[in-house]
Amino acid sequence: MSRQHAPSSVLPDERRAVRPVVRVAKLVKRYDLVEAVRAVSLEIKPAQIYGLIGADGAGKSSLMKVIAGVLSHEEGKVEVLGRLIDSERQAEKVKSAIGFMPQGLGLNLYPTLSIEENIDFFARLRMVPPELLRERKERLLGVTRLRAFRARPAGQLSGGMKQKLGFICTLIHAPRLIILDEPTTG
Repeated sequence: MSRQHAPSSVLPDERRAVRPVVRVAKLVKRYDLVEAVRAVSLEIKPAQIYGLIGADGAGKSSLMKVIAGVLSHEEGKVEVLGRLIDSERQAEKVKSAIGFMPQGLGLNLYPTLSIEENIDFFARLRMVPPELLRERKERLLGVTRLRAFRARPAGQLSGGMKQKLGFICTLIHAPRLIILDEPTTG
C-alpha cells in the first residue's frame, strides 16, 4: 500500500505555522540604573495589530524603539522580520522594511517644509521610485484629507494634521512592519 501525503494546503496548523514578524524574548532596556523594560517577551504575527497599554514611564516607547531598531538593548533577544537584531549593523539591515512613527506631535517632520516636501523627503530617504510615489502620495493625501493643504509648512499645521502627515511619511514606502507610538495624540 502506498502512502499518500496531504497537500500542503491541508497540513496541520503547526506545520503551516506563520513566522512572527516580531519576536522579543526576555528583553531588558536600561537607562543608566533605571530599568525601563524588564524581561518583556512577545510575538507578533503578520497582519496582526498589537497594542501596548501601560502607565507613563512603563517602557512602551522604549520597547517600540528597540523593535524599530532605533534604540539598543542590554539583554534579551529581538528578532524583526526574520532577522536577529543584536547590533546597530543588524538593525540597519531591517530598518528599510519598517515604518516607525515616534511619539510626539510632528517630531519626525521638518517644520519649514510643506506637507508635500516632507512626504517627498521621506520618499527619497526610503528610495520610493517616482512612478510609485505619485500614486501613493495622492492616495494617502486623500485618505487623510490633507490634499488641499499640501503647500502648507508642517510648522503651521494643527496637532491632528501633524499626526496625519507623520502617518503618511511612515507609510509612504509601504513598510512590512508599522510601529506607531501614540498615533492619536493631537
